[in-house]
Amino acid sequence: MEENTLSVLKIAPGQYPQQVEIDNDLKALQQAVGGTIAAVYPFADPVAIICNDEGKLMGLPLNRALRDENGQMYDAVAGDFLVVGLGEEDFASLTPEMAQKYEQLFHQPEAFLKLGNRLLVLPVPDEPPAEKPRTKPPAEHDR
Repeated sequence: MEENTLSVLKIAPGQYPQQVEIDNDLKALQQAVGGTIAAVYPFADPVAIICNDEGKLMGLPLNRALRDENGQMYDAVAGDFLVVGLGEEDFASLTPEMAQKYEQLFHQPEAFLKLGNRLLVLPVPDEPPAEKPRTKPPAEHDR
C-alpha cells in the first residue's frame, strides 16, 4: 500500500529542519529540492536523503556536512534536501523516532568556509551575540 503523502524532514541551508507533508510522487520530490533528485543512503537506518542531483554543479549553497562514524566530514549536501523513510519498495514517511533522531542530527545549521583546498564547517550560532551591557563604571571624562 503506497502512501499518498509523506511525512518527512525538509532541511534548507541556514535553517532548522522542518517536518513537512509532501505528495509521494516524483514531481513533489523534485519541487522540494529544486531539480532532478538523487537519493543517498549514508545511514544504517531505513532512511534516505533526497537532494538535488546537480546541486553542487548549480552552485547551490552548501547545507549540511555528511560525516562518517568518526565525525569526519566526507561530503556535503548542497541546497534543500529531504530526509525520508524507506518502505519495502518506495520512500515512506519517517517514523516519529527517526524524525526526532534526524532532526537532532541536522538541527544545527552549518556554515562552510573554503580555506585553500580545505572546507571548514562551523555550526551557525542560534542567536547573534547581543551587545554586552557596559559593566565597568564610566570613566571620569564620561560623567
